[in-house]
Amino acid sequence: MLESCQNAQERWGGVHQLIDRWLQERHELVRAYDALGARPEALSESRKPLQEFCGVLVDYVSAGHFEIYEQLTGEAKAFNDKRGLELAETIYPRIDVITEKLLAFNDLCDEGKCVAEKFKELGGLLHERFELEDCLIEVLHTAHKEEDTVQA
Repeated sequence: MLESCQNAQERWGGVHQLIDRWLQERHELVRAYDALGARPEALSESRKPLQEFCGVLVDYVSAGHFEIYEQLTGEAKAFNDKRGLELAETIYPRIDVITEKLLAFNDLCDEGKCVAEKFKELGGLLHERFELEDCLIEVLHTAHKEEDTVQA
């Protein structure tokens, strides 16, 4: 039984650390967004703050799609969590749509066509995405962590 608990900790403890690091990246993204939002003129004055924001944005989005979501889905499959997997199938398409819009903003900025109106739209998109991601973490990871503790 102890071995089972240790194996689970080794397996899913890494997921927890990955999520923690990703949530720290989220915090950096929000801080960068707020800094630019406080000075909308910065969108046209200097490209450097905007480029830094876009870099953090793309890193965050990429980590979600290529690391976090895959790990969360793998964890749900390992725990045979049908409800969690169904939720993921419902949420992932909306996250994909939001991702496309975020990356389109990044592309506009790369082309020098970033405008304040598009930047303001990002706030709502990011807020919605964060809520969806939090739901996924809660259902696909936190619930399994609690289940694993009960099994030990």
